[in-house]
Amino acid sequence: MSCFICLRGILLCTTALYGIKKIRPSGFSMEQFEEDLVEALKGVVKAGNWQCVGDAAKFKSPCTKFYADDGEHIVLVRTEDGRFWAMDSSCPHEGGPLDQGDIEDLGDGKLSLICPWHYFDFSLETGSSSTGLQNQVYDVRVADGKVYINTQSTLSRYPVPVIKTAKTDVLSPVEIKSASSENTLCFWATKILCIPDPKEKVALTKDVQRWWDTGKITEIGECAPPNQPSRMDSLTVVEPGKIKRGKGGTQASRVALLHSLANIEQWAIDVSWDIIARFSSVKLSTGHSMPQQFFSDFVKVAGDEAKHYDLLEERIKELGSSFGALPVHNGLWQSATETSHDLLARLAIVHMVHEARGLDVHPQTLSRFAAQGDTNSVKILKVIYNDEITHVAAGMRWFTYICSKEGRDCLTTFHDLVKLHFKGYLKPPFNTEGRMTAGMTEEWYVPLVKPSS
Repeated sequence: MSCFICLRGILLCTTALYGIKKIRPSGFSMEQFEEDLVEALKGVVKAGNWQCVGDAAKFKSPCTKFYADDGEHIVLVRTEDGRFWAMDSSCPHEGGPLDQGDIEDLGDGKLSLICPWHYFDFSLETGSSSTGLQNQVYDVRVADGKVYINTQSTLSRYPVPVIKTAKTDVLSPVEIKSASSENTLCFWATKILCIPDPKEKVALTKDVQRWWDTGKITEIGECAPPNQPSRMDSLTVVEPGKIKRGKGGTQASRVALLHSLANIEQWAIDVSWDIIARFSSVKLSTGHSMPQQFFSDFVKVAGDEAKHYDLLEERIKELGSSFGALPVHNGLWQSATETSHDLLARLAIVHMVHEARGLDVHPQTLSRFAAQGDTNSVKILKVIYNDEITHVAAGMRWFTYICSKEGRDCLTTFHDLVKLHFKGYLKPPFNTEGRMTAGMTEEWYVPLVKPSS
């Protein structure tokens, strides 16, 4: 009985300290007591994660980024009415910086944070998006003029130094001594990378694909690609996160999304030619080069991306705009640059993370256009989706091929590379069916999701 009284005292103290629900009156049963004690202890654990991030009066900007020790950085949002909200600062779509987004009322009276990359909205209250995506939100409280965020991560206003473990078994390209002749695939790949005009880039991509498929070009060759593809002077390329969303109506929003997709396709053309030129000289640990089918697969990917750009650019025109009318970002190329030293890393991040993410958001994007009666755009998006499945499959095929030839465990290697080169965790929802069609089962990506707290 004395033990019971002691535990009841702990329960009373716990409810007083942490604001946990009021305990039942005296005389309740041991079973009821145990239930309340469990709930109280849960509250203790949760309460222990509250972190003071500063004085409420000092947060003047709508969005403030906090860096977390686990890489899952948080954006603290202050609305005009003085309330505070918090969520992961990385957009679950493709990692866009939500801390540089706009806060908008989308018409339901509830505020959302808008990703500056592709205009995906996330409710400040729930983290849910009209696109079907879900972002992690965190409880925020203001007490005695100070702001507290409930998170297990250690937060800082300044970036946390990241120490990347150097890998000695990377598939790095060999330094090229001299450029190949004009009748090689790498010569034309490099030439396409240096073309700034997207129309000319698309046209030459289609020509080179035809020449390769018909045997007019037979040699792969070697040629050093540029550090970054050329872009037209009239195209405003800004750092990811610096793009601000227009306040136009429904059609303006659709044009903005199609414009963003066209920009991604232009970079995807370049990324496809870059993987051909940059890694043409790679040697596996067995001493063998990559087989010709590897290059054929990525010539096809480049051709598909060129087709996608054409379709999107034409649709943007039909809607009364043009490509280049809005600023664009270079986020996809940043991932290419991050993985320029390692073929396996390039396949993992660009083709098995970013392109697979495109499969995840497709159903919601398609439904958005369908709901607005835009059947022409829906047809284009379906073509892109079907092709992108084959692109993820190509990444999977060559990633597993290399791992098999070099005696590496595919899953472990993939997980290690994503943790090394991708910012943060992978976030649901996942298009399980689309990924499965591409050959990517859940064991590839579910272990990379943030563990439940």
